[in-house]
Amino acid sequence: MDDQPTPDPTMTRIIEAVQLGQAGDPAEARHRLTALWDEIGATGDALHRCTLAHYLADLQETPEVEVVWDERALAAATDLTDERAQQHHHALQVRAFLPSLHLNLADVHRRLRDPDRARAHLDTARSLAAHLPTDQYGDLVRAGIQHVDQALAVGSTRRLDSDPTAAG
Repeated sequence: MDDQPTPDPTMTRIIEAVQLGQAGDPAEARHRLTALWDEIGATGDALHRCTLAHYLADLQETPEVEVVWDERALAAATDLTDERAQQHHHALQVRAFLPSLHLNLADVHRRLRDPDRARAHLDTARSLAAHLPTDQYGDLVRAGIQHVDQALAVGSTRRLDSDPTAAG
């Protein structure tokens, strides 16, 4: 039996737009992802919504808009099943997404000067990250938690040098 997933044209379009943003054209990436969101809709495929909103949050110019997309990503994750995620990649599990999603919300609430909400999401991210394996992704999320925790401790509302989970 071939365990390769069936190609997903929507995920391909999301990845292409993300790569465009990483290559230095965030405005065009934001435009493409927003148009794709309009196609998918707020009740479309949960994997598409979660992935798209997660990356679209990273492309926003203000934390006020970013938080909306981070919240959409987390909401979509609650609708997502492991079975659906594994149709895209056999090893994906929804619980592995959650620490990163909460970390992003912690960071954006920190930048919005809402330390209580930031700490609540950071505590959730830390608790969920305890179940991540010791691999590149898990280490990235745990390092992001430390960076946001340190920024909260000193009262910083500045954007961190990079997204706390830019690779995940």
